[in-house]
Amino acid sequence: MSRLAPGPRRALLRWLPLFCLLMAGLLQQAFAECNASHTSAADASRPRIGLVLSGGGARGYAHIGVLKALEQLHVPIDCIAATSMGAVVGGLYASGIPADELDTRLSQTNLSDIVFDRNERAHLPQALREDSFQYPIGISVGYGDGKFKLPVGLVQGNKLLALLQDWTTAWPGEIDFNKLPTPFRTIATDLGTGAPVILDKGSLPRAIRASVAVPGLFAPFKVNGRTLVDGGLVSNLPVQMARDMGADIVIAVNVASPLDDPAALDSPAAVTQQMVTILTNQNLAAQKALLGPRDVLLEPDLGDLAFTDFSHARRGVQLGYTAAQGIAPKLAALALPPAEWDHYLAERATHSAKFEPKRIDAIEIHTSGRIPPSYIKQYLGAREGDAYDAEAINRDLSQLSTTGDFESVTQDVVTENGRSVLKIDAQEKSWGPQFLLFGFGMSTTFDGKGAFNLQLGHRYPWLTQSGLEWRNDIVLGSTQAKWHTELRQPVFDRLGFYIAPYLEYGRKHVDIYSDTSPNRNTTPITAVRVDTGIAGIDLGMPLGRLGEFRLGANYQEVRYHSDFMLTSTRRSLFDNNYVNQPVLRAQLTIDQLDDPLFPRKGYYLFAINQMSFGGTNNSYDDVHAKALWAGSIGRHTLNIAAEGAATYNDHRSDNSVSGGLGFTLGGFQHLSAYAQDQFSGNYLLYGRLTYLNELHEFVLPGLRTTVFGASLEAGDVWLARRNFGSGPYRSSASVFIGGNSVIGPLYFGFAAAPQGVWNIYLQLGRVF
Repeated sequence: MSRLAPGPRRALLRWLPLFCLLMAGLLQQAFAECNASHTSAADASRPRIGLVLSGGGARGYAHIGVLKALEQLHVPIDCIAATSMGAVVGGLYASGIPADELDTRLSQTNLSDIVFDRNERAHLPQALREDSFQYPIGISVGYGDGKFKLPVGLVQGNKLLALLQDWTTAWPGEIDFNKLPTPFRTIATDLGTGAPVILDKGSLPRAIRASVAVPGLFAPFKVNGRTLVDGGLVSNLPVQMARDMGADIVIAVNVASPLDDPAALDSPAAVTQQMVTILTNQNLAAQKALLGPRDVLLEPDLGDLAFTDFSHARRGVQLGYTAAQGIAPKLAALALPPAEWDHYLAERATHSAKFEPKRIDAIEIHTSGRIPPSYIKQYLGAREGDAYDAEAINRDLSQLSTTGDFESVTQDVVTENGRSVLKIDAQEKSWGPQFLLFGFGMSTTFDGKGAFNLQLGHRYPWLTQSGLEWRNDIVLGSTQAKWHTELRQPVFDRLGFYIAPYLEYGRKHVDIYSDTSPNRNTTPITAVRVDTGIAGIDLGMPLGRLGEFRLGANYQEVRYHSDFMLTSTRRSLFDNNYVNQPVLRAQLTIDQLDDPLFPRKGYYLFAINQMSFGGTNNSYDDVHAKALWAGSIGRHTLNIAAEGAATYNDHRSDNSVSGGLGFTLGGFQHLSAYAQDQFSGNYLLYGRLTYLNELHEFVLPGLRTTVFGASLEAGDVWLARRNFGSGPYRSSASVFIGGNSVIGPLYFGFAAAPQGVWNIYLQLGRVF
């Protein structure tokens, strides 16, 4: 063997370390690529299997059933390409959540509330509960820049994003999706260009949220400065994306909705959904054409499971599982032997190991509009130096989402210059800054008597960075008109206290009836017009999320007179035609009803006490309280209502009605068999028991739900305190059918009372 000369030997020794470093780098890169692809030497001989999951809304529950069947059959998944609802299921599975656990989690989650951003009404601030009670038409119209505006989506998707962040908290906010336990891709559509956008790195929850932004349902979502919507518009079954990820065999699961009969499209939303379905079906055909003889196309028979049926999770999962089991022999050909399957699961578990929890080195809060970052920080429990806890931060931010001030509130932890930065992005409602609310009420007894009310609310929040809000409520109707304007200035930071100066003017016409025994043909002896003007100021104090207490003072001026008089028997009731008095007022509201229209559970209490001081013209004090309790078992609901009122310290010697009218009974759900406000007096007691049965099998056109109901009522009014509570009480019974419509509750029923008194009534709008 020849030997190297000293010169070449020395040169070789000089280059040897560099050569070793180069080889080590190549080996490390090869190992990383092998690790990223999750393919061991034992797996190199088998074909790479890609799972493709389509969009389809709630029909996407079937994907979970398919995943469960694949795991039971020991079919490995080497990569996942998914769109929309498929991205939700596929992304969570790719993050390391097994199919059975994913099924369990979703079965314990009301995904319908999550998807549609529904919050339990009892958790909302009292101001929002007031608005939902008073304005049942759930349309929020904005005004700004000289034009009226609507939200760009029915829901903003905040709760869905928070859920995704909570369930993928093991992974950092910035990650290459190849490094997940199962490599993952999803797709969205650029709203500005219409181009497909493949999401393969960054925040996994944000990528999923962007892909699921169905036009008309979810608001568009921004990722890296691009405004994105549902990926189903460009590729609802992304077969090619799976091929590009290296899939040799594709298992494609299509759960897209079929087209509806045009005759069944009875709303703009239905037409919009049909249009989206047409677009997705067009690209579905192109993607299906890419499937070869080795590939598997699975299209579960989901029957009438609709795009929005998120409350039917169990059914969707079972249908997907059944469909996959139906082609078990074909899928079994792709299965791994027991030892290799155990190795596959072990690799997924290894990649599912949690990252080390990050410390928050800095917090950045970005807001749009007039709301200052300091307001956001009040709700945030995390501080610099704390360990990052996505679930705890989302709980804090969910309180912001329920204030009604924001379109979206999101959070992420990113690494910048070696520091972990918690970034909070709070976007005010883009359709503001002013908002309009609407309500409508109508009643008739089909005997020529009826009334209607149109309600208009105006809200102008954050006039200043201190949180000043201007609120206006207007009622225009056939028997009344009222305008209440109020400013609310928060005080004591986040405690929720506020100062509220207000003005109110109202006019109403009320029929006054004789004391003689009533019958169906009873007619009023006079019509009274009552004009009321009030100026005052209150201190508002929240009672947690139970309700609020208001304490303040106002000055009242009440003037009234008879429009006509048929007899002189009750002329003394209206000899004094005005009341002027300063008043101390205390008002308590507790509202824990789940629904202000047809409550199935919860309770409500409203009480107000007014005490005059220093008044010289017919001054008086009064107290008025009403309560409602609701409870349900299955489709059956029982409501119990009670009301009481009294005038005390009346400064007049006669027995006339105080305050121009006093308190009244009569009308729908207030002694339903009698005319509206047929009985009036200074003292009132009333109770009602109502049974409701939700008719799942029968839904009247135009109603979201249909109920059959029956009620029993009893109560009376008295002029003099010495008679207060004495019987016998007046009573009424009724049966009705009704439900929730887009403009409020609808009731049609029959009511009867002793002595042959009866009524047929139609009521549309809110009724206590």
